[in-house]
Amino acid sequence: MAAAATAVPFPLSAMSAAPVRPKLLIFDVNETMLDLSKLQQAVNQEFKSETAFKQWFALLLQYSLVDTVTGNYHNFGQIGDAALDMLAQALGQPARPAARKKELLTLITELPPHPDIIPGLTALQNAGFRMVTLTNSPDATVKKQMAYAGLSSFFEQLLSIDSLKRYKPHPNTYHSTCEQLKVAPAQTMLVAAHGWDTAGAQLAGLQAAFISRPGQQVYPLAPAPTLTGPTLPDIVRQLLG
Repeated sequence: MAAAATAVPFPLSAMSAAPVRPKLLIFDVNETMLDLSKLQQAVNQEFKSETAFKQWFALLLQYSLVDTVTGNYHNFGQIGDAALDMLAQALGQPARPAARKKELLTLITELPPHPDIIPGLTALQNAGFRMVTLTNSPDATVKKQMAYAGLSSFFEQLLSIDSLKRYKPHPNTYHSTCEQLKVAPAQTMLVAAHGWDTAGAQLAGLQAAFISRPGQQVYPLAPAPTLTGPTLPDIVRQLLG
């Protein structure tokens, strides 16, 4: 009797026999590099709920994916504004005036980096890695974010999904970045603190490094990240061997 075939849980294109040193590092921005605590505190205080920010951010991600699968694009700021209205409704509160929502959303451009980010980026820059950002935020927003955080000089380009009009984790967001930088997906590594982002990158054929920020988890039904560590310097040590 012939032996039964072994089931392969993921497409072979999403699996690599062994990790190779990436030629390009793609960095997520929000939560991965930037500390959202100031925005979190402001949203929680505004809605008088310790879970308001988490609810709002979940709505922001959920409806960015709704736009992607329906082909009905709005930028991240527009969806963030709408999510504030939805949050108010969910909490049984009145919608906030447009000016107040703008004040809250502007805070996303005034966030400091996590303490581990500048040491980690410095080590990667000294080691000669090419680095770019890839964020769901609009182009203008990521430029303001990186300037405020003092991180712009580490990156070859500050890229956003805005021109593609498809949000991560759609495969095209990762593939278009690789094509633009002329690096094969297998030689590219996404660095992110979101399990949905690392899952999307790996299923698109990239490597992925997961920074396990408090409260963040990997997706168990996706390939395990190529590298995992609690801080960026931990990831750097693994990259440099």
